[in-house]
Amino acid sequence: MILLHGWLGSWGLWQETMAYLGQSYRTYALDFWGFGESGKKRASYKVQDFVSLVDQFMEQLGIERAPLVGHSMGGTVSLSVAIQYPQRVRKVVVIGSPIVGSSLSLLLKLFGRRTVAYLVYNNLWGLRVGFRLLSPFYTRDPRWPEMMDRDLSQTTLESFLLSIASLRETDLRPHLPQIQAPVMGMYGDKDIVVHPEQWKPLQAGLPNCRIERFSNAGHFPMLDDPARFMALLRDFLDHPVS
Repeated sequence: MILLHGWLGSWGLWQETMAYLGQSYRTYALDFWGFGESGKKRASYKVQDFVSLVDQFMEQLGIERAPLVGHSMGGTVSLSVAIQYPQRVRKVVVIGSPIVGSSLSLLLKLFGRRTVAYLVYNNLWGLRVGFRLLSPFYTRDPRWPEMMDRDLSQTTLESFLLSIASLRETDLRPHLPQIQAPVMGMYGDKDIVVHPEQWKPLQAGLPNCRIERFSNAGHFPMLDDPARFMALLRDFLDHPVS
């Protein structure tokens, strides 16, 4: 199984998920280029680059086919892999992921503009303070600000800018019917990062997909309601593909 993080995140988000699922699955958590511990010397950090990265990662490790589990941008990448490399994907789980880039919050859309991104990136202390002050609106997990501090310090200006700019322009709706693998969408009703009703275009494009909503969770259901998150994830992954 391959776990994919969201914008400004890293594999560290998945540590508890890996510990749980690692009992039954060989589990990998991949850092996208420009984030976490991955390489930073690239000209492009667009969503399409990350789709290609997943294919290359699987090729290098000899993984023919696997479930993909993605949070936020990582879920958008997972669905894109299922569209472009269907032979790679056994199942897809998306968590708080934008199907349409216009569903991103206004703040994230602004971060996709070079002038704004330059100002924010060169004053990351302000973003860190903002995350700490607004942390309860993102997740109830008190560890989250420290996680963001760590991941922000490993991000470059270009990866900060280009990834969110390309995500903002993404629209998977015309391509969803091409997906052959089983899909589950998990969305928090209190999400302030991605519109909480992005499960609707996912379900419209894939009528047979499974939707699970978290009434008391925001953008990070795995942090806000870990027990239910793990149980649902395990149930979906363990169910045999017909």
